[in-house]
Amino acid sequence: MDANQIFSLNGKVALITGASKGIGEAIARYFAACGARVIINSRKQDELDKVAAAIQATGGDCIGMAANAGDIAACKILIENIKEQYGGIDILVNNAASNPVFGPMVDCEEWAFDKIMNVNVKAPFELSRMVHPIMKARGGGSIINISSIAGLTPDPGLGMYSISKAALNMLTKVTAKEWGVDGIRVNAICPGLIKTKFSEALWQNEKFLNYFVKQSPIQRMGTVEEIAGLALYLAADASGYCTGTVFTADGGNTI
Repeated sequence: MDANQIFSLNGKVALITGASKGIGEAIARYFAACGARVIINSRKQDELDKVAAAIQATGGDCIGMAANAGDIAACKILIENIKEQYGGIDILVNNAASNPVFGPMVDCEEWAFDKIMNVNVKAPFELSRMVHPIMKARGGGSIINISSIAGLTPDPGLGMYSISKAALNMLTKVTAKEWGVDGIRVNAICPGLIKTKFSEALWQNEKFLNYFVKQSPIQRMGTVEEIAGLALYLAADASGYCTGTVFTADGGNTI
């Protein structure tokens, strides 16, 4: 099998949450370029339509389906719509995330706790459970959870976000261990500081950015394409023996 084959996603159906911009959008572009039929998801249909149109313009197969990842009822409808239109799902990328607060844990209010845990942990948990029987019936699949190095080492001011990503890392390992027998691989990617709108408050803070860069062997921020490349590897046959692994893509920051 040559390199083109082991990285081919021809015939695969992929759902990517939080994909109207940033890392999710980049993953969608890479998957579509490698032959996948891509469904991108976020809350706003108009934003999804713009991304889908751009991918279609390059010859990719991509449509947008709006749904709030934090709304489990909406997620169920999303999965049913994909089953009806595409027959199933082979790849799930749980990329949607929320972090509405910054500051010490003692100041984190209940509403913020609930929102962070619903989007960052409960949504991947429920979506993964929903696709499990679909993937099992199709002979297997790949689930990729987009986590964070904040789930490995607590980040100052991001306490609840760190907790949620640590939970996502363990969810990755538990489901990988339980679902391997069904041919379903589950892995996580822990990006470091990536230049996206989601992390804008961090990289626009010159003091924080300088500190992060100095702590990393590769002394710069990462790009969304560098995360998308790793996601492509985990979605494709190239990573067929990888499951339950938490991959870091952080310029060496966690060494």
